[in-house]
Amino acid sequence: MNDLLRIPCVLMRGGTSRGPFFLASDLPADPAARDAALLSIMGSGHPLQIDGIGGGNPVTSKVAIIGPASIPGADVDYLFAQVRNDRQLVDYSPNCGNMLAAVGPFAIEAGLVPARSGDTLVRIHNVNTGKLIDAKVPTRGSQVTYLGDASIDGVPGLAAPIALTFLDAAGGKTGSLLPTGAASEIIDGTKATCIDCAMPMVLMRAEDLGVSGYEDPSALTVNGDLAARLAAIRLEAGRRMGMGDVSDMVIPKPVLIAPPRQGGTLCARYFMPIDCHPALATTGAVGIATAVATTGTVAYEMAGIAHMPMIVRLEHPSGRIDVELEERDGKIVAGLVRTARRLFEGYAFAKPAASLTRAA
Repeated sequence: MNDLLRIPCVLMRGGTSRGPFFLASDLPADPAARDAALLSIMGSGHPLQIDGIGGGNPVTSKVAIIGPASIPGADVDYLFAQVRNDRQLVDYSPNCGNMLAAVGPFAIEAGLVPARSGDTLVRIHNVNTGKLIDAKVPTRGSQVTYLGDASIDGVPGLAAPIALTFLDAAGGKTGSLLPTGAASEIIDGTKATCIDCAMPMVLMRAEDLGVSGYEDPSALTVNGDLAARLAAIRLEAGRRMGMGDVSDMVIPKPVLIAPPRQGGTLCARYFMPIDCHPALATTGAVGIATAVATTGTVAYEMAGIAHMPMIVRLEHPSGRIDVELEERDGKIVAGLVRTARRLFEGYAFAKPAASLTRAA
């Protein structure tokens, strides 16, 4: 074991995602060495991540790196890493709002933020986007409380509610809510909306891609014709959004929308960017809800509502998620409830960078 790197680690579920949480100070300072360690720890380059702790799926191949805040007004920094399970690549381009739900509890228990009696507000600086998010964490008796009566679709059982408030999620990667300058446009023969709010995405009507938008995620993932269309649209959308060649990035995320079936606002199928999400990303929900409130987008045209404040209910493969929207000082503020749980703590072991063999 002496030839392996031994790194303190906490495995946590955040929302409908799961992954290891690290203190930034415990990881190698050199970015290349840090990435090599993460690839080894997660087992990337093998579809099952059999030689690591990744779960063989994008929602379980995520990493959170937490440290003291680097900007005024924040309590902690949160750097999110999407560690690809299909190849050895660490992508820092997106944020992850589900993993975000566990940042507050982790930061409190790591001693970065003092716990208060009742609830503790943790202001999180997402390093990936430069945006601030408030997390209200239940801390009964000045200790993080994980047990409660809140439920979120896509996660079994009940847990303590963690309220997340995205204070100004627009333009985190591109600097603009609508980075192409248009609320909708034609890409590869398909009407689409390119939006950057919490997560850069390209929204399309499912029927325009030859599917209903109500399919099981696994059926959409293995649909080769759909995958090829989405890939072509995503690459062109990334170029138009000013992100250049996005072939090695997981953003922008393709999203298919359809009319609701269960009394919601819209039905959504969210891609990561190849596999269809079994539920819906928190950041994706914020972006889709904001699109509903933005005149001229494909989501606005389908939903037909734009009254602030509003609750946007998004139906997804595992149920639904509600996003509350309001306007403060000319900016859209989005709030929603997630849950989190601490799963285990100990050490993760990484092979030294020189011993890693990159997958073909």
